[in-house]
Amino acid sequence: MSYDYLFKYIIIGDTGVGKSCLLLQFTDKRFQPVHDLTIGVEFGARMVTIDGRPLKLQIWDTAGQESFRSITRSYYRGAAGALLVYDITRRETFNHLASWLEDARQHANPNMTIMLVGNKSDLSHRRAVSKEEGEQFAKENGLLFLEASARTAQNVEEAFTKTAAKILQKIQEGVFDVSNESSGIKVGYGRPQGQPGARDGAVAQRGGCCS
Repeated sequence: MSYDYLFKYIIIGDTGVGKSCLLLQFTDKRFQPVHDLTIGVEFGARMVTIDGRPLKLQIWDTAGQESFRSITRSYYRGAAGALLVYDITRRETFNHLASWLEDARQHANPNMTIMLVGNKSDLSHRRAVSKEEGEQFAKENGLLFLEASARTAQNVEEAFTKTAAKILQKIQEGVFDVSNESSGIKVGYGRPQGQPGARDGAVAQRGGCCS
């Protein structure tokens, strides 16, 4: 399918917060309760339509382990959008957000749009982080915010599309130089592209848990 723009995304956050499951739910519309632990990066892509414009989202899902942080940093460059994910049932994943955000701001395009995602909203009975805390962190740091569930698909679509809408708004406002691909944005030329929902290239081992 042809597209007006291609946006590159990166998904970041601690191990086990459900990054891979959010990507799988968005690209393939399915939930895998016991997911392979991401080693390095995984890749997914999907077409969406925002304000009547066809867009291709190319999404890089990164490993959350500290030992892979240097690999993750290399993917910040050239990303127009990021999903910064924590697990609402695990307080430590929220406490680590500042470190992830500092890393992103140090290595990424300064105009990158960041969506803060509190995952596992279906487990609200085990909540360790209030929604208000997530909202406050996002407000203080200029981030978009929502809570989502990779298991039920609640707000998963919105996490990706609201980020895309914000990037599109920045393009229209002249914030991005779309001729420079280091912005994480590629202008489409109506060429046929791969099928939406394709998911490629993962090196993994057993052990991750999404929800």
